[in-house]
Amino acid sequence: MGTYIKNIEFFLPFKKRTNEELKKYNPEWDVERIASKTGVYSRYIAEKDETAFDLACGAINKLFQNNTIQKDEIDGIIFCTQSPDYIMPSNSFLIHQKFNFSKDTWAFDYNLACSGYVYGLCIARGFLETGLAKNIMLITSDTYSKYINNKDRSTINLFGDGAAVTIVSNDKKKTGIIDAKLSSSGNEHKSFIIPAGGSRFPISDKSKIEFEDSSGNIKNKENIDMNGFAIWKFVSRTVPMQIMDLLNENKLKVDQIDFFALHQASKLTLDSLAKKIKIPQSKLYRNFDIYGNTVSSSIPIVLKSAIDEKKLKRNDLVILSGFGVGLSWGSILMRF
Repeated sequence: MGTYIKNIEFFLPFKKRTNEELKKYNPEWDVERIASKTGVYSRYIAEKDETAFDLACGAINKLFQNNTIQKDEIDGIIFCTQSPDYIMPSNSFLIHQKFNFSKDTWAFDYNLACSGYVYGLCIARGFLETGLAKNIMLITSDTYSKYINNKDRSTINLFGDGAAVTIVSNDKKKTGIIDAKLSSSGNEHKSFIIPAGGSRFPISDKSKIEFEDSSGNIKNKENIDMNGFAIWKFVSRTVPMQIMDLLNENKLKVDQIDFFALHQASKLTLDSLAKKIKIPQSKLYRNFDIYGNTVSSSIPIVLKSAIDEKKLKRNDLVILSGFGVGLSWGSILMRF
C-alpha cells in the first residue's frame, strides 16, 4: 500500500512586504547586504486580524474549487501550526466546523515548525497504512509575523506567512513514500524559542519590556528569539548526514534523485546543504526570494510551485527535508 501526495494548494496573505519597505521603517539597516545572505527580497504578511485558520481556509477553498476531491472523501484532518487561533480548541476543529465535515471525520493539531510537513506526512502515513483513513487533509499554516519584533533584523527579514493544504492518500498501485527518517535534539531548544506566552513564563508587563541582544537586535520575551548562526551550524552538520543515510540505506546516489524539496530556510542554508550533499542546482528548487521562510508550509509551496512550472512530475524520485524549531529535522524519500 502506497502513501502518496494526491494534491496540494497553498494560500498567501494579500499584503506583500518588500525589502524596500523594511528599509523605510529601519533606514539605518543595510537591507541589500542582509538580502545577499538570506536571499529573501519579499514576503507575505498576515493582517492583524488574519490568523493561521484564515490562511488555511483560503488554501482549502482553492482545493475544493479545483474539484479534485470531495469533502465526504476526507477521513481525517491534521493541522500543523505554532500560531494557533486559540489555546484550545485546536485549529483542526475550527476547520471541521467551518467546512461542515462529517462527525466521522477525525481532527487534531500538532505543534511543529519547519520540519512539520515531513513529520505530518509520516503521521498521515501511519493512519493510512493501518487502514484508519483513505484520504487525509494535512494542513500547514503559520503567522510567524505576529511573533516578530519589527526591529529584529534576524527574523523580520527571513519569515513570511502562508498556508498549504495537502491531500495524502493511499493506493496499492502507487509507491509514494519509500522511506523516512525523523530526528530531534532537545539540547538545542533555546536556539529557537519564544520565551513568554506559555505557562512557564506567562504574558505580563515584564514580558513586553524590550531589550537589545548581543547582535544589536531589539525584541521582547514575547518575540521569537533565534540564534541563526547556531541553527545554521547545526543544520549544516546534521541534515546532510540524514539525507545521505536515507540514500545509502536505499542504495541510491544523489544523481539518481530527480528533485530536492528542501525547507526554504535561507540562501545561506540551502547553499551550504547543496554544497555538502552535491545537489545540482537544476534539481534544487528555490522560492524563498519571493515568499521568505514560510515555516511548515515552505515544502508544500515548493512542491506545488514546481508542479505548476513543470519542474516536478509524477513518478519523479524526490527527497523532502525539513529542519528547525526543537531542534528537529526529518527527510523523506518518495516516488512522487
